[in-house]
Order: sequence, then structure tokens, then C-alpha cells
Amino acid sequence: MSSNTPQQPAAQQQSTARVKSDKVVIELKDVRRNFIVGEETVHALRGINFKIFEGEFVTIMGTSGSGKSTLLNQLGCLDTPTSGEYYLDGTPVRKMSKSQRAKLRNRKIGFVFQSYNLLPKTTAVENVELPLMYNSKFTAAKRREAAIEALKAVGLGDRLEHKSNQMSGGQMQRVAIARALVNNPAVILADEATGNLDTHTSFEMLVLFQRLYEKGHTIIFVTHNPEIAQYSSRNIMLRDGKIREDTPNPNILSAADALAALPAPQDD
Repeated sequence: MSSNTPQQPAAQQQSTARVKSDKVVIELKDVRRNFIVGEETVHALRGINFKIFEGEFVTIMGTSGSGKSTLLNQLGCLDTPTSGEYYLDGTPVRKMSKSQRAKLRNRKIGFVFQSYNLLPKTTAVENVELPLMYNSKFTAAKRREAAIEALKAVGLGDRLEHKSNQMSGGQMQRVAIARALVNNPAVILADEATGNLDTHTSFEMLVLFQRLYEKGHTIIFVTHNPEIAQYSSRNIMLRDGKIREDTPNPNILSAADALAALPAPQDD
């Protein structure tokens, strides 16, 4: 996203902030993560404490070396703390085995990646069905039905049988978001989800994320782009493995208004 994105007139800048739920979806208690590099110990996370409540749209920001990627791996159950505890939807994660974490991750987290991570030569429906392959509650027919509903929810009801090489970057990211939604996860975890997109398409994705937020989804959006924090309900800033800021956003900007104010995309 461009740093000179046009601002909206003051009367149009605010999007409706939702009333925060009392249910805690994410909780970190004094989480520390150390890595041994040669003879040195690198303290990547230095005592992280925060809660994320159901229905929040939280951006987590930090520059390279801030601990942002390490924290993302903790939140996504891809790694465990050296000390402290991480609770995902009430479940303590630190002492879980890899297979236990994989199962929890599949049921509780919907991932959206910068590079989409779609299977090539596979249709949109088949890509979205993937998380349900490990859920015994879904028959093949129910998997397809759920995938179609998720794709319709992100505006791709007319691209069900399109393959990755037949879609634009924005369409592929919509497929990725549908895949994140299909299992009805406790939290959507987006890693630089607009990083590979142009400004216009980035705002289209932010419009979609704000709509999901308005429907009550819990969203964590990890980014290096400070602009995105203007469109979320809360921003956590990391530096040197510690939280330096954790602030609510009482004046959420409308991504739809920002998108409408952009000049129409033109071919070079």
C-alpha cells in the first residue's frame, strides 16, 4: 500500500467500532522465546503479555528484528514459548506436542498468508476444502458445500472452478481468506496479507477484513505497514521483543471510503 494514500473527508473517516466481547480468545502470559545461535542466546520475545477478545480486529506491527515473526509463530501454534504460557481459546499451548498443536491450529486458526499458499492446478473450491479434509465431521459433500459458501462470502461465487493460474492476485487472496473462514475458526491470523498486492487491491482486501470484523470475526493482522492500523480496532507495537504500545483505535477509518477515493486503476 502506498504511503500517500488519500485521506477521507472528516465526516467520512470513521467506521463503526464494535462493542468488545468479554470472551478472551488469545492470552499470552509472560511469553519469552530464546534461541541459541552459536554461543549466544538471542532473546526474541522478552515477556509478552496481552489478551485479545472475541470480535477484535488487532494489528501487530514492528520492524525487522522486533520479534514480530517470532510472535506470529507463537500465535499460530507453529512454535512454543521458552517460558510463560499461551492460551488459544482457553487451551494452554506450551506443553502440547507437535501433533496436538497441529490439530488445535487446524480447528482454531484460519491463516491468510502474504503469498496466498494456494495449491497450483487446483480449483478455488478444492483449495478452500483443504482445512476440512482433517475434520471428520465433514463428508465430501459437506466439504464442498462449506467451501462454496465461504467463496460466496468473499465475492467469488463466480470463480468456483477457476484454478490459481486463472486468477488475479486479489482473487487468489480472496480464496485464501475463504480457506481461512471455512472451518469457522476462533481467530483469523493474517500475515502481511496485503504485502503482495497493489494499492487498489490492498484496499479491497481491507474492505473485506472490515466486513468480517463487523460480522464478529476475531482478526489478527501482522504487518509492517503503519497505514493498516488506521483500519483496525486496536494496534500492538513491538520493538526489541517487547510490547511498546498497545492502543485501541476509537476512530477506525473506513476502507470502503478510502477505496472509493482512489483513482481508477489504469493499465500501463
